[in-house]
Amino acid sequence: MHNGGVPEEIEREERLRVSATAACRHLAAWWELNARDLPWRFGRTTPWGVMVSEVMSQQTQMSRVVPYWESWMAVWPDAAALAEASTAEVITAWGRLGYPRRALRLQECARVVAEEYANELPHTYEELVALPGVGDYTASAVLSFAFGERVAVIDTNIRRVLSRVFLGMESRGGTASRTERELAWCVLPEEMPERDASGSSVIWNQAVMELGATVCTAKAPQCGDCPLRGECAFLAAGLPGLGERRTRPRQRFQGTDRQVRGIILNALRQAAAQAARGVADGRLETGAPGAVPRSQIEQLWPDHVQLDACIASLDEDGLLDMLPDGSLRLP
Repeated sequence: MHNGGVPEEIEREERLRVSATAACRHLAAWWELNARDLPWRFGRTTPWGVMVSEVMSQQTQMSRVVPYWESWMAVWPDAAALAEASTAEVITAWGRLGYPRRALRLQECARVVAEEYANELPHTYEELVALPGVGDYTASAVLSFAFGERVAVIDTNIRRVLSRVFLGMESRGGTASRTERELAWCVLPEEMPERDASGSSVIWNQAVMELGATVCTAKAPQCGDCPLRGECAFLAAGLPGLGERRTRPRQRFQGTDRQVRGIILNALRQAAAQAARGVADGRLETGAPGAVPRSQIEQLWPDHVQLDACIASLDEDGLLDMLPDGSLRLP
C-alpha cells in the first residue's frame, strides 16, 4: 500500500502485517470450530464443484444454495455433463435461485471447459476470467478454494471485515477501491509450511468471508463473539458510522421486472414438469410439449405492458421460446 517507498507508508504496511499475523492465528482457531459444514468445503468436491457453488452463491443466501447445489451436482457432476443438458433442464434445475441468466452462463462456461480444456478447469487467473460469466471474484475464489493458490479474494463480506478491523471504518460498497484491494493483498498471509497450515491464505480467505457472513454483519455485528475483537480498530473506535451506506443496499422486489420474470419462468417450469410426467405416463400431449397458452400467460400479471416487456427480455436472454400462436415454453 506504499507509494514510491515513502517511509511512513512502508511503516504503516509493516504495522498492518504485524496486526494481520495475530489476527490470522485467532481467526484460524475460530474457523476450525465454527466453519459451516457446506458440501463444497474441506476438499469434498472437485474444482468444478467449487465453481458451481460460487456461481450459485452470487447474491443468494448460502442456506438456499445447498439443496440446489447438491441436486445439480448429482445430475451434472462435471462440465461435460452440464454441457450436454438441454436449456430447459438447466433453467428448471436452477429453480428459484434467482437471476436465471447465471444458469445459462454457467452452461456456456461448461461447454468451453469441456471442449477447450478437456473437462478440467484452467488453473490461471487469465484463463478463468476469460470463461463465460466468470469475473474477478469468481476466478480468485476458484484459485484459492479449489487450487490453493495465494490470491486475495475480495467480496462484500471480506471488504467489510478488513476495512473494519484494519482501517477502523465501514466499507462503503460499490466497486472495490484501490485502497481496499491493496489492503486485502497486504494482510494476506504468506504461504506457510504444511505443518502450520492454519496460517494459509486459503483458510484466511474462507475464514474472513465466513466471519463477515455470520458475525461481522453489516448492521448488527456480534462483536462480543468475534475472534478479532482484540485487533479490531473499528471496535476500538466505538463502531463509528455503523451500518451507514450498507455494503449491499436492500433492493425493492415487489412489482419489479425481476419479480415478473420469475413468475413467468415459474409457470413455464411447472408446465415443463407436467409435460415430462405426461410423457413418462405414456399420455399423448396436444400442442407444443410444456407450452403455456397466451391466455394463461396474461393471467400471470395484471400490467400487460410490463408483462410483455418481461417476456421480450426473457426471450432476448434465451430463457424462453415464443411460439407462433403466442404460447411460451422453456427452450
